[in-house]
Amino acid sequence: MTQLLQNIANLFKVKTIVTLVVATVFAILSLKGTISPDNVMIIISMVVSFYFGTQAEKSK
Repeated sequence: MTQLLQNIANLFKVKTIVTLVVATVFAILSLKGTISPDNVMIIISMVVSFYFGTQAEKSK
């Protein structure tokens, strides 16, 4: 149970929140037609790649 709570707490770190917010905002803008879906995929890919890249470095 303690490990589960620790994993949930780790989800709410700043980088995770920023990544989720950016992905959500660009998905909403894409659905509204404000920006093209191709641009959304590029931006979200960059943000998620950066997030997971820093997580991999942190775990080493």
